[in-house]
Amino acid sequence: MSSDRLNGETSSDTRVARQRPLYTESQVIMTTVKAVIPFVLTYGLFITFHGTSSPGGGFQGGALIASVVLMIAFAFGIESTREWLSNTLVVGLATVGVAIFAGIALVPMALGENFLDYTAYYPVLGDTLGLKEYEFVKYGMEAVEIGGIAFIVSGVLMGLFFALAAGMTPPSGTGNDADAATDTGADTASESRDDVAGDDAEIDGDTTAEAGENE
Repeated sequence: MSSDRLNGETSSDTRVARQRPLYTESQVIMTTVKAVIPFVLTYGLFITFHGTSSPGGGFQGGALIASVVLMIAFAFGIESTREWLSNTLVVGLATVGVAIFAGIALVPMALGENFLDYTAYYPVLGDTLGLKEYEFVKYGMEAVEIGGIAFIVSGVLMGLFFALAAGMTPPSGTGNDADAATDTGADTASESRDDVAGDDAEIDGDTTAEAGENE
């Protein structure tokens, strides 16, 4: 047991550090992740692009794509993963997804139709794009699934993972309390040592006086 624990010293930095497990390099995990990632990423893209006509969709595909980043972080370290995947990229991914979803969903309302009513685009873009009315429903759903939901889900999941991996910063008052506890513990230990030294000095004095009387 360390001396700072005996003195009751527990700083906020120490508590945060305990919440962050140290990265341990494992050749088995790194090799496995390298072999699995291409298949997971391909399957995630397949689920995303074929979600409108087969089981799957943007939510499931976005979760699989985000799991690729999570596996890389577990295998090669969270800090090294954050060096090439910044907060700006993660937040931007989710923001772009929200913008695409909101744009496709709200434009029909501006045209006098219902929310996410893809057929509202047909009178405006039907002749320009050469598409049938039912085709706007198909491509509208694909645009929402691929460009909206998949981006949102993958960005949010990666952001939550990195936020949880960073640990929790204690409130400002907690650090002051820890410092006060440290000072109190140090003062108490100092007073105890002074008392013990004073008692030892008194005992030595009494012993010397008794020895002089005996002589």
